[in-house]
Amino acid sequence: MSDTTVFDGVSYVKGKAFTYDLMSLPEMLDRTAEQYKDGTAIIFYQQRITYGQLQASTRQVAEALYQSGVRKGDRVGIMLPNCPQFVSAFYGVLRRGAVVVQLNPLYTEREIEFVLQDSGAEVLFVFADLYARVRHLAGYENLKKVIVVSFAPSSLELAGNAVRWEDFLPSGSPVPDEPINPEEDIAVLQYTGGTTGRSKGAMLTHRNLVANVQQINAHASEDPLTAGDKILTVIPLFHVYGMNCAMNLGVLTATTVILLPRFDVLEVLQTIKEHRPTYFPGVPTMYVALNAYPGAEQYGIDAIRICNSGSAPLPVELMHAFEQKTGANMYEGYGLSEASPTTHSSPRNGTKKPGSIGIPLPGTEARIVDHLTGTRTLPIGEVGELVIRGPQVMKGYWNMPQETAHAIRDGWLYTGDLARVDEDGFFYIVDRKKDLIIASGYNVYPREIEEVLYTHPSVQEAVVVGVPDAYRGETVKAFVVLKQGQHATPEEIESYCRQHLAAFKVPRIIEFRDSLPKTAVGKILRRVLAEEAKSKA
Repeated sequence: MSDTTVFDGVSYVKGKAFTYDLMSLPEMLDRTAEQYKDGTAIIFYQQRITYGQLQASTRQVAEALYQSGVRKGDRVGIMLPNCPQFVSAFYGVLRRGAVVVQLNPLYTEREIEFVLQDSGAEVLFVFADLYARVRHLAGYENLKKVIVVSFAPSSLELAGNAVRWEDFLPSGSPVPDEPINPEEDIAVLQYTGGTTGRSKGAMLTHRNLVANVQQINAHASEDPLTAGDKILTVIPLFHVYGMNCAMNLGVLTATTVILLPRFDVLEVLQTIKEHRPTYFPGVPTMYVALNAYPGAEQYGIDAIRICNSGSAPLPVELMHAFEQKTGANMYEGYGLSEASPTTHSSPRNGTKKPGSIGIPLPGTEARIVDHLTGTRTLPIGEVGELVIRGPQVMKGYWNMPQETAHAIRDGWLYTGDLARVDEDGFFYIVDRKKDLIIASGYNVYPREIEEVLYTHPSVQEAVVVGVPDAYRGETVKAFVVLKQGQHATPEEIESYCRQHLAAFKVPRIIEFRDSLPKTAVGKILRRVLAEEAKSKA
């Protein structure tokens, strides 16, 4: 193919040649604002914000952060749903040369506290409905400033250094942006689960993120996004997919980003009918819901030129059914937090292979290596580990040099995903990371759930696996062995988990066992249980 080159009959594939503009994220916003000052940047329900207004608001945030003592390299947490304040806070933090720490609003107090402590963030933007969760943190007093965002006037009682968004923003002249080295300076700490149960902060530089949005648009050179296009953004901005493939991509291309704070199928359809977006990045569960909604095709979904599915495998039958019902074009992509996130996508020239994640983005190299040593490049068609090299690959993991050395070797990012490539340079994911569960587009790591289960006073042993689910892609199942003489019901175990885990991590199926299968050295055979659970499902 013209887009890729397969070398010597082995699975070494290079995306097409690619040159990108090296700049920081605030510079990218300023370039767009200078050219399209009066263009609509954001639509949020009845609110419309131009690029000139967005630029001004980010400078206000930067000035307020400066007055709060935030300096270059400091970490600032953002725990907000999709809303204009998220975008202003994100770019405002970066203007100070500080680092955005992404926090999932679904996190429990335990999870929030871990990310804040691990990152060293001392300033936090938080949604008003979530403030109580932050207020009860043991380390709340360590936060120098908490900025509370609400969508309507609120009588919420604040404590300590907390301040409302409208009171936080200054009225004075903005301070100059902090000088940024795009290649070296970290823009975002994107926390992702780890196989050991400890979350890892992927260090994404300005270069990583800016290069990746340019790669995405160059990949769609036959039909790129331009000013006048509209991106329907219901995927969360706190997730790397929404952050870069919607928000930052929109800023690069001067498109309008339509923000919705949560996925409600009717609200999404009504938004499509009203605003006629041209690009919709989503996850398979969203397309399942849209496809199943009666009369969905009457809401003008065919106005969307590109429906992109990511974050989880897209069933082939879902792609066909959705395209047939709506007339929209659906494409699948692949990425991970450590790659900012996109590395592969279906080509936009009409060549699609259902079941494939597509070809490498421009400027991206990909190959399949043996999963035992990771040093031998495999022939076309053989299954091995997918490794990637390109400008979007992270700098490393925050304060985790050993994990970084394992993940990045000689410039290649080892994804941990098993894949194969065909003679045309199209890649296929065969299996996800060994233990990873992807439920409704969220990464769920069994070890973290198991650690919570083991703290239950009645639990002796526990193991967690993913089982197929027609709607969520996968759902979480826990096998539990109770201590002798102890009693618990599935409902009690689920309730306990909900106290310590975000909702998407809570086991939906709980099965009690007298014992769990083990190896000779006593290691629980997770794979045996996973296969058993899948066969039952």
